[in-house]
Parts: sequence; C-alpha cells; structure tokens
Amino acid sequence: MPNQYFYHLGFGLDDLGSTPPTMTLLSGDPERARLIAHTYLQDVRLLSENRGLNSYLGYLPNGRLIISATSGMGAPSLSIVVNELVQLGIKQIIRIGTCGAIQTHIPVGSIVISSAALCRQGAANDIAPVEYPAAADPFLTVALVKAAQALEVEYYMGVTASVDTFYEGQERTDSANPYLMRSLQGITTEYRQLNILNYEMECGTLFKMAGVYGFAAAAVCAVVAQRTITEAVNLSQKDIAVKNAIATAIHAATNCE
Repeated sequence: MPNQYFYHLGFGLDDLGSTPPTMTLLSGDPERARLIAHTYLQDVRLLSENRGLNSYLGYLPNGRLIISATSGMGAPSLSIVVNELVQLGIKQIIRIGTCGAIQTHIPVGSIVISSAALCRQGAANDIAPVEYPAAADPFLTVALVKAAQALEVEYYMGVTASVDTFYEGQERTDSANPYLMRSLQGITTEYRQLNILNYEMECGTLFKMAGVYGFAAAAVCAVVAQRTITEAVNLSQKDIAVKNAIATAIHAATNCE
C-alpha cells in the first residue's frame, strides 16, 4: 500500500517506522514542540517543518515511541492537525499549552489540568453540536494529576473556558480594540462565578473531536497570566510554568497505558 502523505502535517505513515506511535504531545507553539522533542525525548528525528507545524518522532524514557507535534494557534488549525494525526493511527493526545487564570487562588507558574471545557469555538461547531460535551478523557486526566503530584508541581483541576480569540474573547481591552461587544462585557466575572479556572484557545475543540473521533484527549496548561490582577502575560514566570506543564505531560505519558 502506498504511503499516504498528509498535506498539512507533511509526512505519512511510512515515516513513522514499523511500529508507529499511538500518542502525541501537542503544542500550539512550534518552539515548544521542538523543546519537548530535544529535551525530553531520545533518538529524536524531525518528521516535518511544513507550514510551521513542526513534528518530531522520539522515544520516552521508558522506550515508548511518541510524536511531539505543533497544532498552531487556535482551534481551526488544531482541528486540521488532529484530524490528520488520527488518520495516522494516533489514539491519545495530550495538549501542552499556556493559559490565563481567572480565579484568584491560581498563581502564575502553576498548571491547570482541564477536566472539561466550556467550548465557545466555531471550529467545534463543525465537529458536533453546541450541546455536545467537551470532556477530557478521565484516565489521561488522572495520569496528569498523578504526574503533577509525583513531581510536586502545583496544579489545579477543573473546567476551562476555551475560546476563539486571545483579545476580545478573553475580555481583554488592552489591545487594538478596547471596545467589547456587550455580550463579552463582564464575561470573565461570569465565568469566575461558574468556577471556571482559566482561559485558553484549543482544548474545547480537541475534547469534542476526541468524543466524535474516538480517541483519548487531555490538556495541561502552564499559567502565564493572572487575569484577576492584569491582562498581561508574566514573562518572568512563563518559562517556569511551561517547564512544569511539559514535565507533567512527559511523566504522565511515560506512566499511562
């Protein structure tokens, strides 16, 4: 059978060896995908840098073959990458992202493990109805929690607000457009009262795709902004937070089935 080359990923099944991987660590940032591959994996091989969607093949410390891939920013890009990964036989995906906390007790530098998402994303509506639950896989999620506990990483688990835009959709006014639609004014306070922990831009669509496509998905995000204090990303703490999120995902991937 000829190798099926995937247009966006830039590689196909024949590039994955005789025993292809079934798990992917998925990052929005191509540099994070590269960092994961070259810092945490062994015998790393570049699969593709097509369209900035960097993908790497390598081994976890326990010898498990895995892909570190880039989803790009936002749900539409993620939906393309995930669709093609599933066609390649991927059965488990852990998203490693960044987020802004909207609860006062969640500090920058910690991580949020999403149990589910309030999904306000157009891409997800093409996958399943608005009412379809955007829920993380419970087993992968528990693996992330156990990993954070083993590594003594400060973590919080709960519902994430997954929205399409970084500025307006997250009620940021410190931008080119300080005037928000009335439907978005006060949305962060509303979400806080609903016990939602954080904002990010991908996991709601990922979770809906997992339910519809039949794979397991989980998400761990580094807290890089404390939105009850400021709209700005805390650059001085970002690297620590991202390192904690990556280490948690690697530990979970190494120790889960």
